[in-house]
Amino acid sequence: MDDFKEKILKICNDTCKGTLMETLDISYVDVGENFLIGRMPVGPKVYQPDGVLHGGAMVALAESVGSAASYIFLNGQEVTIRGIEISANHVKSIREGYVFAKAKIVHKGRTTQLWDIKITDANDNLISVCKLTTIALPKK
Repeated sequence: MDDFKEKILKICNDTCKGTLMETLDISYVDVGENFLIGRMPVGPKVYQPDGVLHGGAMVALAESVGSAASYIFLNGQEVTIRGIEISANHVKSIREGYVFAKAKIVHKGRTTQLWDIKITDANDNLISVCKLTTIALPKK
């Protein structure tokens, strides 16, 4: 399992180069049978004007992790994954450290998938709850 984990995390992290995920310093840190976890540092780069983590940055983290999870669990070699809807409820603010997004599958259809993504801090305090719907389109 460790070799599988390392391979999957390397693939996910390698695809971040030159993307929004690299800009936000998002990295993928853990993967399991039914989940993927990404992390993002909290600092001035992702602040809103009053010095707390911007909700849009959390949504970008959630969609990045959920879409990467779809790619992993749906064989992204054969399909193109797109996020088609995301919603977020931000329940706590954070000024420093890291946030972690854990994407877990709720519905794994052939065409559409539904992901529950919880964003927490390093102490496992809930920061945001997101729901992401992705679509798998056949590659041409």
